[in-house]
Amino acid sequence: MRLKVRVVPRSAKNALLRREDGSYRARLNAPPVDGKANIALIDLVSEKFKVKRSAVKIVSGHKARDKVVKITK
Repeated sequence: MRLKVRVVPRSAKNALLRREDGSYRARLNAPPVDGKANIALIDLVSEKFKVKRSAVKIVSGHKARDKVVKITK
């Protein structure tokens, strides 16, 4: 499964919200420095979809706000 995710770093709390167009908005309290926001995104997606951390991978957008995340089971 692939998800389109718009990341909002330095938010008050972590949340993964589904948007009307089928994509997701990830609010992360981690800063976008040294990959901390990417790690927080992987943790959040794995928790939300109840899969292992190793099953979640960022396919594109490593340094951008818009990312594509792949979930394998």
